[in-house]
Amino acid sequence: MDSYSVQSLRSQETNDLNKQLFAAAQVNTDPSDYLLGAGDLLQVVVFESAELNTKARVSSRGHITLPLLGQVDIKGLSAREAEIMIETMYKERYLKNPHVSVFVEEHFSQRITLMGQFKNPGTYDYMTKMRLIDVMALGGGLNEQAGRTAQVRRMSSSAEQTPTLLIDLDKMIREGHDELNIQINGGDVVFVPEAGMFFVDGAVRKPGAYHIRRRTNLAEALSLAGGMAPYADSDTVILIRHLGDGERQVLELTMEDREVQETPVSDRDVILVKASAMGRVLHGLGLNLGIPGIASFGYHDPVR
Repeated sequence: MDSYSVQSLRSQETNDLNKQLFAAAQVNTDPSDYLLGAGDLLQVVVFESAELNTKARVSSRGHITLPLLGQVDIKGLSAREAEIMIETMYKERYLKNPHVSVFVEEHFSQRITLMGQFKNPGTYDYMTKMRLIDVMALGGGLNEQAGRTAQVRRMSSSAEQTPTLLIDLDKMIREGHDELNIQINGGDVVFVPEAGMFFVDGAVRKPGAYHIRRRTNLAEALSLAGGMAPYADSDTVILIRHLGDGERQVLELTMEDREVQETPVSDRDVILVKASAMGRVLHGLGLNLGIPGIASFGYHDPVR
């Protein structure tokens, strides 16, 4: 599989994932589902008694003040839920069968932020209750650099206690695990990181950093780097794997072995392709990698 074919496959995977995402999303907004919160200006109409009609702005604590009822807590309710609650309160105390309308004249309170590898990242008004798939569609879906996880950071009064949820997007969208399609709240931040990075250097046509997509193996990684250069030693490659805590494992692998070709590439892997004996003379092989996160790990061919 050549470099163009691998990249086309990755692009197609992202397109397929976005198609499934948009098919499952529900982004139509019903005004009666608007979520109410601090700063919103509401027009409350009681059809049976014009004297009870009023405009009220939601306080920082989520209250509005209504005639006869006083303070009413409506934070987090939809407009329709607020109508039902106010009708019930008037019915219990003052009116036989009231009908109430709550209209949002100004909507300021609820926003969500989409960050990372969305096609249209940014801050969006959060007008109605939505789930993760819905807000991902609101951001235009994923771009081709997107990884396959999403982080949902909940708003909290304490920065130290801000919870973060990690969602496997393949399981949620491709495999239909609906329990992962969580409710998004106003103030949430949804972050989709780039796919993991690996690095290819040495005797390849296009050395550099590349994104890990779904199950990239060693042979595909070399194809993304343009394949081996004419002066490469095509029999072996050096794989430097990050183990954490500053530790690295250095493996010399035989590419003629099919199992080796299918070795999955991990985040922060470094793949070095050695030069043949003639290549060492013509091009040299003393590689000193200054790649972010690799801490300038040096490798020198022991044959030299």
